[in-house]
Amino acid sequence: MLLCCLGLASVSGPATAASAPRPNIIYILSDDMGFSDLGCYGGEIATPNLDALAAGGLRFTQFYNTARCCPTRASLLTGLYPHQAGVGHMVDSKKGGPGYQNDLNRNCVTIAQVLKPAGYRNYAVGKWHVTPIAKDGSEPSRHNWPLQRGFDRYYGTIHGAGSFWDPSSLVRDNRIITCVSDPEYQPKEPYYYTDAISDHAVRFIREHAQSAADQPFFLYVAYTAAHWPMHAKESDIAKYAGRYDGGYEPIRAARWAKAKQLGLIDPKWELTPASGAWEGVRNQAFEARCMEVYAAMIDCMDQGIGRIVAELKARGQWENTLICFLQDNGGCAEPMGRQGEFKPRAEKPSLPPMAPTDLQHGSTPKQTRDGYPVRMGYGVMPGPADTYIGYGREWANVSNTPFREYKHWVHEGGISTPLVAHWPKGIAARGELRRDPGHLVDLMATAVDLAGASYPAELNGEKITAMQGVSLRAAFENKPLPRTEPIYFEHEGNRALRDGQWKLVAKGPGGKWELYNMLADRTETHDLASAEPAKLKELIGKWEAWATRANVTPWPHTPPYGEATADTPAKKAKKKQ
Repeated sequence: MLLCCLGLASVSGPATAASAPRPNIIYILSDDMGFSDLGCYGGEIATPNLDALAAGGLRFTQFYNTARCCPTRASLLTGLYPHQAGVGHMVDSKKGGPGYQNDLNRNCVTIAQVLKPAGYRNYAVGKWHVTPIAKDGSEPSRHNWPLQRGFDRYYGTIHGAGSFWDPSSLVRDNRIITCVSDPEYQPKEPYYYTDAISDHAVRFIREHAQSAADQPFFLYVAYTAAHWPMHAKESDIAKYAGRYDGGYEPIRAARWAKAKQLGLIDPKWELTPASGAWEGVRNQAFEARCMEVYAAMIDCMDQGIGRIVAELKARGQWENTLICFLQDNGGCAEPMGRQGEFKPRAEKPSLPPMAPTDLQHGSTPKQTRDGYPVRMGYGVMPGPADTYIGYGREWANVSNTPFREYKHWVHEGGISTPLVAHWPKGIAARGELRRDPGHLVDLMATAVDLAGASYPAELNGEKITAMQGVSLRAAFENKPLPRTEPIYFEHEGNRALRDGQWKLVAKGPGGKWELYNMLADRTETHDLASAEPAKLKELIGKWEAWATRANVTPWPHTPPYGEATADTPAKKAKKKQ
């Protein structure tokens, strides 16, 4: 691959996806971030490396995820809607029905499984979260771990959340390790998971260039930043000292103004209502600190992406590498660690220290390795290893500027992600926007297309569900995406469909359907369900037909789907029974 890149460096003419050789492909996924957090999407957080990728490539204004961690990862990796891959909910809970087994099924393949026969080497780092893992430390099944799903190397966490200073379910290839027992990675600075993810991405690129430079590679980088707990290095937090002392509204207003100036949103849309008022906050120093730490987590991730870019350049891989950055859901309003009373830090450890091989179990550790109890409660200043706090609903509302709702829900605040795409040899545009709606399912189709791979109809005797997305190659070349089907959503009974300018959406399994014209009102402030009954009925029918064929039904929720909705085909059929 190195020789191929060097040999084509002097070719003249504009870069196009059609003329470029098969690229390396890097998909970078962050965790629990809102639409407006990045600098290049309106935010004040320092993200110079992602901003540079956007300036040298494309930003998509209407790209979508699935509103939650596990389903998004299943969809990205397989090119299917999450229920088709068996992960309609979270891997910690089996909900019933084939769409909710919450473990990757055998009727799907990962991008790595498809690209490997095409000659690609495949690497994964970071959060996996598409298969269960025991929380008691018992020996896990590895049937859906990365190496069993087509990847050649892996470093990261199988489970979904945990301390950034001492992550649970940490794995190297197929071996469970801890951050202190791993002989291959002992950084000079204190262990911090975001840095470990970045360092291993750099390592895999370097070692690939040394041992397999004649092959292209696929690298999946799944950061846990900025998922709770709010853990960050003090040196990064210090950059944001005082930045959020003025509260929610000044930051939100600045993001709204900047996003309009950048052309990411239409000035005629209305800004959604604020979630809360700063004047009523009982501990403003605590709330400001939460956002300072959140910003520091994103800042650190961006620094790591800068190191990945530098390694690509050093290894001669930069020009023919496609890098895509996106997020797994919108900002998180979950009140993790914010309930209960303030707990001060103990003067000295009160618990026995952990041995180097002792594992942290589950998402929330009970203690630090040196014996300090982990503290939750309103007013506990986040950042250090003995704290476990989320940044709260009001800051999530700021993160999701200008949209409604949050992680879990499928209104725009829950499912809208930035997508930055950069590929010097394959994308001629520099700093342009792409406004066609896209979805995670398109990333498999893009990888298959650009790699010249063959997506299988069958594998190991199992029928493989067909890809659901379209290649983004057309958007790279400034052409309309060749989408012929709507984009669909379901999570926890929250339902939506995006069909051209129209969006159908509902909250909860019994929630009333809403209808929005996204050209005129992407912030979902004017419900047209009553004004457009024919369009409402048409889109409900499309959504219900998809739900049946995509394993969204039988419905695992209470109340059953359609119970509180008016005159849907499902309800009419129920009445006839």
